[in-house]
Amino acid sequence: MSQKKVVFMGTPDFSVPILEAIAKSSYEILCVYTQAPKRSNRGQKLNISPIHKSAENLKLIVRYPKNLNSEEEFNFIKKINPSIVIVVAYGQIISKKFLSIPKEGFINIHASLLPHWRGAAPIQRSIMNSDKETGISIMKIVEDLDAGPVLKQIKIKIDESVTTAELSKNLSKISSESIVDILDNIFNEKLKFTTQDHKLASYAKKIKKSEAEINWNESAKKILAKINGLNPNPGAWFIYKKNRYKIWEARIVEKQGRAGTIVDSKFTIGCFDKSLEVIEIQKEGKNKLPLKNFLMGINFKQGDELK
Repeated sequence: MSQKKVVFMGTPDFSVPILEAIAKSSYEILCVYTQAPKRSNRGQKLNISPIHKSAENLKLIVRYPKNLNSEEEFNFIKKINPSIVIVVAYGQIISKKFLSIPKEGFINIHASLLPHWRGAAPIQRSIMNSDKETGISIMKIVEDLDAGPVLKQIKIKIDESVTTAELSKNLSKISSESIVDILDNIFNEKLKFTTQDHKLASYAKKIKKSEAEINWNESAKKILAKINGLNPNPGAWFIYKKNRYKIWEARIVEKQGRAGTIVDSKFTIGCFDKSLEVIEIQKEGKNKLPLKNFLMGINFKQGDELK
């Protein structure tokens, strides 16, 4: 059996349970890579990533180069000689020359059923597309984006009310519960890699802020999928009386009304078909509020138009 030496690369909350699961196992984590600390909105405090914080708590070595693909980092990884590198939402492209360093390669945990939704925002895109299922794919990293052979996939259903925050947490949990067994099977050569059908590939492009504006001329189902897919970031929004509002939770109701207008005394909003009943909403610069509290502080009337 090969030596069980791991380098881990990850950045967001999604990656943390997976790192912690490996740390509890018999595998030795030589080093953790993550994105460099970023300043807060006010430019005062440097904030380390969730993985950085977790790695420090686990007393692991942490490296956070602004550019991974430098000679310094190449020589460092080559020197410590990991047997495998696990990558979970790291956030940097890994150049080809790195891929041959570990005997078992670079293994990526990707939050979609590849070849569907390759790229940066697979969870958001699967919800916004009203997909019925998603899952995780454990695959070998190659030079092309998320195009490597797949070792294992785990599927789950997508409920139409689930948000990106909830689905991300669920997929992270599934990944953390599976990662040690997957590593064992890789080292024991019990799993085989299967080439993706590249003709079926679709791409989950990074979410643009401009996508977050709600178009009330779309179906209620499509608008709800956008609200859920963009929760928690950046949040789906509309303009009413020159103020921006984000909807964090809503449900579809059968009421009819002109698209983009308030159709009743409960601030229900008409769509191309049916309507959306708001459950949680936030005015720009204010806190999120349940609808009941929101209605106490806003003057509106049935028939008002939203942008």
